[in-house]
Amino acid sequence: MNVLLIGSGGREHALAWKMAASPVLTKLYCAPGNPGIANVATCVELDPSDHAQIIAFCKDKSIDFVVVGPEAPLVAGIADDLRAEGFSVFGPSKAAARLEGSKGFTKDLCARFNIPTGAYQRFTQADAAKAYVRQQGAPIVVKADGLAAGKGVVVAFEIQEALDAVDACFEGAFGGAGAEVVVEEYLDGEEASFFCLCDGKVALPFGTAQDHKRVGDGDTGVNTGGMGAYSPAPVMSQEIIDRTMRELIEPTMRGMAEIGAPFSGVLFAGLMITKDGPKLIEYNTRFGDPETQVLMLRLKDDLLLLLKAAADGALDQMSVRWSDDAALTVVMAAKGYPTSPEKGSIIKGVEAAAEADAVEVFHAGTTLKDGDLVANGGRVLNVTASGKTVQLAQEAAYKAISKIDWPEGFYRRDIGWRAIERERS
Repeated sequence: MNVLLIGSGGREHALAWKMAASPVLTKLYCAPGNPGIANVATCVELDPSDHAQIIAFCKDKSIDFVVVGPEAPLVAGIADDLRAEGFSVFGPSKAAARLEGSKGFTKDLCARFNIPTGAYQRFTQADAAKAYVRQQGAPIVVKADGLAAGKGVVVAFEIQEALDAVDACFEGAFGGAGAEVVVEEYLDGEEASFFCLCDGKVALPFGTAQDHKRVGDGDTGVNTGGMGAYSPAPVMSQEIIDRTMRELIEPTMRGMAEIGAPFSGVLFAGLMITKDGPKLIEYNTRFGDPETQVLMLRLKDDLLLLLKAAADGALDQMSVRWSDDAALTVVMAAKGYPTSPEKGSIIKGVEAAAEADAVEVFHAGTTLKDGDLVANGGRVLNVTASGKTVQLAQEAAYKAISKIDWPEGFYRRDIGWRAIERERS
């Protein structure tokens, strides 16, 4: 099978690494890829936003299957355009990708199909949004409606912080994503990430993880795209998984089919596990980053066959097996992330870090310059390890990080702390 993977981040490196091990794979291309992905796939300089260019490449290379990594091409309809040309694609249609592309759309779907989530209102004017904020009080959550690269959400514990967030959205801080704003109830509990592979009718549970969004140790500082993750998430007991499937995922699948946008691809539910059970924070319509990195270390089955079954409507014939070991990833970011990351610094020691058993270093924002590996993004490396417990996986990951020479980078030193506290108690 000739496969094209679209994307260039840590998520895509992890997916490429896992698909490269499939015995049914003939040739793996990645567009545009990164230096880490180049070790397991052929990277090609294609622009994921140029659908005609992608389609021409697929025809030229006799691509049998396309896997779309990032959300932006999905929301722009790349899966529809590829399918219209006869290609098999893992990823939702433009209509189904609205689950991520519009937070207001998702909240409305939840209201219509009785899916547990926080109370909310949608706004296109700052004054009305601010009046609602003052009426509801803090804590409260302000979200840019559209795609904002993980940065359009403010959890405000003070009224003024929420008002400032409303202004930021409508004043263009997140571009067109902030033209509409969703203001919603603050949910109290423990966050978790839950994944399902979907084929339009069947949703197959595909693992749990817990992300660390805040930039600083102790969950302090601003929200980021994610500073680390571990899997499985202890808070996701079998009872909570069963409730999530019954109360959230299955009604979503039925609802999307009913409105004429059946969901195919991966459905990534950001959950808050409250005293009343699981509630939806948001849906994403692609694999999580950095959650994918830990899921791939634990997955025992052939990823390529699972993704193809989802694309072919054949998930009712599939099952998923996981390693009993835990996996943990630590994000190494460029100084200044997430507001103004510094690019261009040289990174050494990555090969040495990856030499240990059960350790993989996934590239997220790297490039090559004059033969040197250099930082080319905010989140730059994902140092990922597995172990019998989260604590052992954590120890292995940080030991690997100690071998990386990159003074211009930083990372959190407490990834996995919540799970390790559970293990100790």
